[in-house]
Amino acid sequence: MGKKYFHVIALATLALALSGCDTGEFSDLDKYIKEVKARPGGRIEPLPEIKPYERFLYRDADLRDPFKPVIKATVAGTITNQLMPNTNRDKEALEDFPLDTLRMVGSLDKGNEKWAIVKTSDGLIYRIKVGNHVGKNFGEVKSISDDKVLITEIISDGFGGWIERDAQLVISE
Repeated sequence: MGKKYFHVIALATLALALSGCDTGEFSDLDKYIKEVKARPGGRIEPLPEIKPYERFLYRDADLRDPFKPVIKATVAGTITNQLMPNTNRDKEALEDFPLDTLRMVGSLDKGNEKWAIVKTSDGLIYRIKVGNHVGKNFGEVKSISDDKVLITEIISDGFGGWIERDAQLVISE
């Protein structure tokens, strides 16, 4: 009977110890949970309507293939394009500046010639006329009006040849 008596005492002690663990420190949590559960349920907004996929058919029959070069590559040793910049002439002062750093600030007429007044990025003022060279891409002044200078540059085509590209300086205030 000693063993049974020991079990009853151990069980009673354990029950007494566990009843002492309820100190009520979670009563505020229990209260909050009861409040939340007592709230009325809300209405969930419906999902937005999904627009059906509209198929787009790309018709490229009359368009250039974007994966082929615009300029035909030249065969090594053959010259198909005679266009080349003149590298034997003396460089002019405005050829030391990229074209996008030059600003046209005015124009003037002297006799029968039209001149453009150009300001460089370092603040220097130059006057140019048709035939002068500007920019780093062998640009040549083709025409001058009161509000812009038209320039033709000669740039590399990426295949060992050269192509012309039009550019302009527009008057800025």
